[in-house]
Amino acid sequence: MATLYIVGTPIGNLGDITFRAVETFKSVDVIAAEDTRHTLQLLNHLGIKKPLVSCRSQNEGTAGQKIIKILDEGQDVAYASDAGTPGVSDPGAVLAGMARAAGHKVVPIPGPSAFASLVSVAGAGGKTLVFEGFLSPKPGRRRSRLRELLATGDAVVLYESPFRVVKLLTDIADIDGGRRVVVGRELTKIHEEIVEGTAADVRDDFAGRDKVLGEFAVFISGVKKAQLSGEFADN
Repeated sequence: MATLYIVGTPIGNLGDITFRAVETFKSVDVIAAEDTRHTLQLLNHLGIKKPLVSCRSQNEGTAGQKIIKILDEGQDVAYASDAGTPGVSDPGAVLAGMARAAGHKVVPIPGPSAFASLVSVAGAGGKTLVFEGFLSPKPGRRRSRLRELLATGDAVVLYESPFRVVKLLTDIADIDGGRRVVVGRELTKIHEEIVEGTAADVRDDFAGRDKVLGEFAVFISGVKKAQLSGEFADN
């Protein structure tokens, strides 16, 4: 049976592409992509030419059937989302499940992710970390889910758009004003910025700007004893 490779790609800085990802793109017969135009730019940068197939979140089921047919014909396929690791707040999970159910091998090619990048610099540990991705854009649902997440006492990582990040920070401040947050904006890109403080302080920072641009990842600190490190972590 053929193999489907789930390939992590840079979230900004093209230098973050792994050797293994490049070799995988070179070796497969077909490359499936969330946005073929976006992935084509990456492939052109790498000097790689391969047939491309679209597979977006809106059509992942039907596009997945086409990709399964390609795999059934014995051709290996690599899948890449627009940025980061497929299946992590990106399409790819449905396709991976379909390929495995059809009897094909599914191989991860690890790569960058905004989630892991932000956690690595947040400066807070803990045994439990909740990754929620994007909350609902509807204010009521967003606040309701946020209350549930903060009530666990665990650290939480969210993604948010520039259009709603100030509203998200306002909600966090209203629900639990003492929580420390670390916001990563445009991670790995030229204008990368990491802002730390209470939710209210960070909210005021971004609210006071003429424009709020970029892609955001938000780390919300936990309040459990598991946040302690060293010999006290297991007490």
